[in-house]
Amino acid sequence: MNPILVAILLGSYFLMLIIIAQITGKSATTDSFFTANRKSPWFVVAFGMIGTTISGVTFISVPGEVGNSASTYFEFIMGNLVGFWIVALVLLPVYYKLNLISIYAYLEQRFGFYSYKSGSFFFLLSRTIGAAFRMYLVAEVLQLALFDALGVPFGATVLISIFLIWVYTYRGGVKTIIWTDSLQTIFLLTAVVMTIYFIFSSFGWSVGETFQKINEHPYSKIFDWDMKSGKYFFKQFIAGIFVTIVMVGLDQDMMQKNLTCKSLKESQKNMLTFSAIFVFVVGLFLLLGVLLYIFADVNGIKLPPKSDYLFPMLALNHMNVMIGIFFLLGITAANYASADSALTSLTTAFCVDFLDIKNRPQELKQRLLRRTHIGFSLLLFMVIMIFRIINDQSVVVAVFKAAGYTYGPLLGLFAFGLLTKKHVKDRWVPLVTICSPFIAWMIDAFSEQLLNGYQIGFELIIINGGITFLGLFLIQKKSLLSLKNVKDI
Repeated sequence: MNPILVAILLGSYFLMLIIIAQITGKSATTDSFFTANRKSPWFVVAFGMIGTTISGVTFISVPGEVGNSASTYFEFIMGNLVGFWIVALVLLPVYYKLNLISIYAYLEQRFGFYSYKSGSFFFLLSRTIGAAFRMYLVAEVLQLALFDALGVPFGATVLISIFLIWVYTYRGGVKTIIWTDSLQTIFLLTAVVMTIYFIFSSFGWSVGETFQKINEHPYSKIFDWDMKSGKYFFKQFIAGIFVTIVMVGLDQDMMQKNLTCKSLKESQKNMLTFSAIFVFVVGLFLLLGVLLYIFADVNGIKLPPKSDYLFPMLALNHMNVMIGIFFLLGITAANYASADSALTSLTTAFCVDFLDIKNRPQELKQRLLRRTHIGFSLLLFMVIMIFRIINDQSVVVAVFKAAGYTYGPLLGLFAFGLLTKKHVKDRWVPLVTICSPFIAWMIDAFSEQLLNGYQIGFELIIINGGITFLGLFLIQKKSLLSLKNVKDI
């Protein structure tokens, strides 16, 4: 595709985002940045969250991953749906009752200072890694489509990408993102629908014939009933529930948007509506994946070395210019809808949980906010560059693998807090949360030898959370009643 055309398209796209940012960022305060003054329409939040959740990973990696594991990813998505309902009906009432800005403040009220800091730390670690993985994937696409032709190195591409996010989020924060995400969701969905239409129309198929061809293809297989497989249905389904609880319900990024709604009822309507749309949209991506492999096979196109490159290669090199345009706009929208909210939530969590920004003078608040926003922008750049050196697998697999290690302690902390009435020795909590991922890694590394060939998949996050839960149980405080009984004896 002509680099000048690509530059004009992307320039126009970011101009729209900046205009929205200017409108929504007028008279913005720190409350606007963190909570959008709790005035966001629930239906706007629900629609915009599609773009945030899908991200560049789903846009590129999920269709490509169909060639590795067929459509078994949908087993995981079915579990996601149940997880969304649990978030809406169990976690949101807790957050609204406590009137939280950072959801990790719940841990301070429940357990104490060190638990609070441990929870927030693992969110910062998890979201930094996840956002960097997603941005890396899209930076690779932009490099291929535009910056290679201009002689711009990959590092500069990443810096430009992050700088553009900073430009339109530094003032309005989440108040701006609620609206920019909705625009980006439109571009994302349009790209998927148009690509699907192009493929089946190029073969002269009707809609009915297209679904028949997809259904007959081996890559349309959804269910895997081999108990030892990493794609076994119940492992995927249960993991999908817990991953959603953790990566949505215990994630400041996703919950920060929900907490901008006017009331608990509206926030729950947002979550339930979003969950239904999300399942449908991911289903479209899996259909697209099967069609991409059919398209490559029929046209005798050699598959790329990495499955992540399949969609970009076909859209940019083997389809018409219009599909290439929609692809670039779609992948850019998917990436920025995810990355901008990640950067904002990282800034929020660090400012609220570690800098105690709520109790600072207004002038200092703004200064701390700007510096933190810049700091996390630079941190994302460094993690992306490291990931480019070490990555050797599908990004969607890498993202959930990392989540299994870094979100597991959050799952254990919140589960112990919500499911029990026990208290813990707060000073020992950081040690428990640090040891849990290492124990989980050892179990994962030797699972086939220890468990008769059993392969651990996305359920790694449940194992990690369970280890954290057990660790908290071991450091629980003795109740006053128990101590009195011991004394009497």
